Amino acid sequence: MDNEIAIPGGIPPVEELLESAVVVRLPMRTRFRGLLAREVMIFAGPAGWGEFGAFVEYDDAEAANWLRAGIEAAYLGPPPAVRSTVTVNATVPAVPADQVAEVLSRYPGARTAKVKVAEPGQHLDDDVERVAAARAVVDRVRVDANGKWSVAQAITALRAIGPVEYAEQPCATVEELAQVRRAVDVPIAADESIRKAHDPLRVVAADAADVAIVKVAPLGGMRATLAMAEAIGLPVVVSSALDSAVGMAAGVAAAAALPRLDLACGLGTGSLFTADVGPSFLPDDGRVHPRWFDAGSSLISVDDLFVAPPDRDRWWRARFRRCHVLLQRNGQDT
Repeated sequence: MDNEIAIPGGIPPVEELLESAVVVRLPMRTRFRGLLAREVMIFAGPAGWGEFGAFVEYDDAEAANWLRAGIEAAYLGPPPAVRSTVTVNATVPAVPADQVAEVLSRYPGARTAKVKVAEPGQHLDDDVERVAAARAVVDRVRVDANGKWSVAQAITALRAIGPVEYAEQPCATVEELAQVRRAVDVPIAADESIRKAHDPLRVVAADAADVAIVKVAPLGGMRATLAMAEAIGLPVVVSSALDSAVGMAAGVAAAAALPRLDLACGLGTGSLFTADVGPSFLPDDGRVHPRWFDAGSSLISVDDLFVAPPDRDRWWRARFRRCHVLLQRNGQDT
């Protein structure tokens, strides 16, 4: 896929990008992806605010895509929208079953829930109970294992869990997804096998998935996400990467620009934060509305309480510089 950023004059100098940059640590309501706080860097450009928030365990080669996405947002802004609202799913972390209804109450009007399963330290019974609790509240449930099951575990778990809208990334590899898909009567969605793969289209060639999960930051931006959705030819769900409101604006913009969007998107995760850099994208009747944070937006406000400490600020700025070099070295300076 061609991920070049068509910015007139090329990628801006690193000092220009870092001039407005702020690193924040946003607290979360409950542990998600093993995190109780989310660190991201936001920065402004002529078209608005961008986010650089690659998870800290990602290497620079992978993180560079996230920087590319932030630069696109700040310097090009969103693509033209074809819809005024985006339907979203609720997201249920790996909480005890008796907490599921309270989590779902933060997503008013949502009729679909994505339930996290295969959490380290938990058991299949926990997953079955959590999914059952979600089914008692919403019409449709999808599950997400983040690639943590083996083929045998996935088959056993999905049969125990019962009917779901789809199972997202039950196993780590494309070949494993294909095996599970042949063995169970459950649609399979590919996430990591698309956004972390050298050849994202392998899932189609291997007949390994029914649904494609696409995420703006890991894929390198809104326009790269739209291109991927067109190329892959599967029903698409646009999901967040645990973004702040700035990153979420890009995800919602991409979903709003898709020519066809039949499934609820995972763009309601602002509900997982107790604080944000701007007004979170919170569902209203199960939908969110596209909104852009312009460069001079008064909506962007970073409370001193959530500014990352100096050592983390230095870490993010050093990472930003390394990724900027990689973008230029890889021919992205166009």
